Amino acid sequence: MELHDLHSVADIGDGAFLVEVDITDIAGERYIADYCLVPGDDFGLAPTIRQAVEDWIDTGNVPTPHLPSSGPTLEDIRAAMPPLTARQLRLGLIANGVTLASVQAAIDGIADPVEREAAHVEWEYATAFERLHPLIEQIALALDLTLAEVDSMWLAAESL
Repeated sequence: MELHDLHSVADIGDGAFLVEVDITDIAGERYIADYCLVPGDDFGLAPTIRQAVEDWIDTGNVPTPHLPSSGPTLEDIRAAMPPLTARQLRLGLIANGVTLASVQAAIDGIADPVEREAAHVEWEYATAFERLHPLIEQIALALDLTLAEVDSMWLAAESL
């Protein structure tokens, strides 16, 4: 993955920016994309893009204010993310420093025994995982992962 250029930077508030970037993705494809840069996101190209935005601002550039569109919400975007196979999900977690043992510990930590057993079945036997499946968010919360971090990992895992 590589950042080639910043085309525009819009301030969307709370330390987050919508950045139009020229990138090469994990599959080696180069294209222009909108990248939502949020505080605390240290996955994929986020640290490189964050540094480029900071350097850009330090040279006297000012981000434009972002005017929200009536486009899709983050929930809509997450719902449209393709499902991951169990293999893609597990390899994506490992690639981002999340051990499978920590996922198992998060499942083992579910207080309700019926819910815990159902989570075990989902984790062990599901062949595909939807981004908005409740278990994904539950494990993310237990592992202190933000929704943006999960989104970044999810999108990167698509190509695994």
